[in-house]
Amino acid sequence: MKRMTEASLQGAEQAPRSQYGALCWRMHRGHVEVLLITSRDTGRWVIPKGWPISGLAPAASAAREAWEEAGVRGEAATEALGLYTYDKIMKTTDALPCAVAVFPLRVEELAAKFPERKERRRKWFAAAKAAKKVAEPELRDLFRTLADDPALLPGAEVAPA
Repeated sequence: MKRMTEASLQGAEQAPRSQYGALCWRMHRGHVEVLLITSRDTGRWVIPKGWPISGLAPAASAAREAWEEAGVRGEAATEALGLYTYDKIMKTTDALPCAVAVFPLRVEELAAKFPERKERRRKWFAAAKAAKKVAEPELRDLFRTLADDPALLPGAEVAPA
């Protein structure tokens, strides 16, 4: 059992830190597909996300992360689609609670060369399958919601039922 130190107790009481993420998506045969990437440390499937970038609006920060981590070009919606929380494992502390505002970003271009191309893998998944690939329950729920109702995405052309 892990011993709780004063430092880890302070971390447990810490308010979540804000991050911005990009839900990179496209329509494929009338269904939403989302682009997932692997995390650098554990190789888990995640969305591009990161800390706020000074001088950039939240949606622009999310778009910058999508470029750096996944090679995605496109414009992020200015309104977040949802929020999820997770514990970021840090080298110097036990974990840092984070709340990620998720901005939908329709993929216009997927570059072969981008800053973190050698550190990550990327793959398209149907939204329902992406829900099974991610570990965070709130992100999983967001993908399931999009699988059921793609019209929630700004600009999504939904095929007739």
